[in-house]
This record gives sequence, C-alpha cells and structure tokens, in this order.
Amino acid sequence: MSDRPISLGETVTISPQVVFKELGGEGVLLDMASGIYFGLDETSTRLWLLLQMNGSLRRVFDEMIEEFEVDPDRLERDLLQFVADLTRRNLASLATNSPQAVS
Repeated sequence: MSDRPISLGETVTISPQVVFKELGGEGVLLDMASGIYFGLDETSTRLWLLLQMNGSLRRVFDEMIEEFEVDPDRLERDLLQFVADLTRRNLASLATNSPQAVS
C-alpha cells in the first residue's frame, strides 16, 4: 500500500477477492479476504461499475462528466479519493499508464 498521489492517468484493477452486488441502485462490496462488507451509495456504485468496465480513471472521469452535472474539479477530487479508499482497503490496485494520447 502506498500513499503516493493518484492521478487520472492511472488504471485501477479490482481485486479478485472482492465480490460486488448491486441492490436497488446501490452497491455492496464483500472483501473475501477479510470478510468485511462495504456499502456504496448510488454515485459510488456508478464509479465502481465504470472502474470494473475499463479501469481507466480518465475514462471513468469522462463518463461521469457526461452523465452527471458536476463541477469537474470536484469530480476529480471525489474520484481520486474514492480510488484512494479502495486501494487503502486492498479492494483495488493502481497501475500507471504508459504515456499515450487518450482518445
């Protein structure tokens, strides 16, 4: 676990030890390694689903900007904090993308 800064140029990999279930628009995560459950509100559930689909924080950010009326700076802060929480709890890990143009 690292406390290094996280940026939108990174990719998230969900731990294979995490089981996700969506219930009425909200999500529940079960960390099979620890047996601990985590509840996600509607917005966090959407972030989780987007991370599962492609992992790219830039793509998650871009998709959320399209779907929600939110200040970009606030979204970036909230997304990076969400990912920091996931990595701190070993529910996900980060990999820095190689420098490429994002289309």
